Amino acid sequence: MKKRGKRLIEDFKAFAFKGNVIDMAVGVIIGGAFGKIVSSIVNDLLMPLLGAVAKVDIAHWYILLRPGADGMTAYDGMQAALDAGAVVWAYGNFISVVLDFFFIAISVFLFVRLIAKLTSLGKKTEGEAAPPPPPEPRLCPYCKMEVHLEASKCPYCGSEI
Repeated sequence: MKKRGKRLIEDFKAFAFKGNVIDMAVGVIIGGAFGKIVSSIVNDLLMPLLGAVAKVDIAHWYILLRPGADGMTAYDGMQAALDAGAVVWAYGNFISVVLDFFFIAISVFLFVRLIAKLTSLGKKTEGEAAPPPPPEPRLCPYCKMEVHLEASKCPYCGSEI
């Protein structure tokens, strides 16, 4: 039993400390932080602007499904309905989350595109040699047609080259 446990620990160490796993973990952590930044941009900057322009707060749109214990069918807002114990369908929050996802997806796309462009610029400035140009075509001295480099006879006029 001890050998199995020791082998299991060794296998786990070999797996956990591979470069790929650590790189993936760093990517997940950075992605989470990046997601928080984009969520803040959406929730704290874009949605209030949208609310100011359209004079609506999408996040608080709801439909009352069942009144609360007080029996009221109209509330001052979604939070008041929830506080009264009413059952609400918070579709405005869903719309906000979808917009949040949309803006995160666009931000990630633009970020990846920027990184790819910067990476390609770095490769071009490192002085990579351009591929050699194709060899000049070999022409038959008699008929002036293009002949394969290793040919000893012209396929067009039959003359020895």
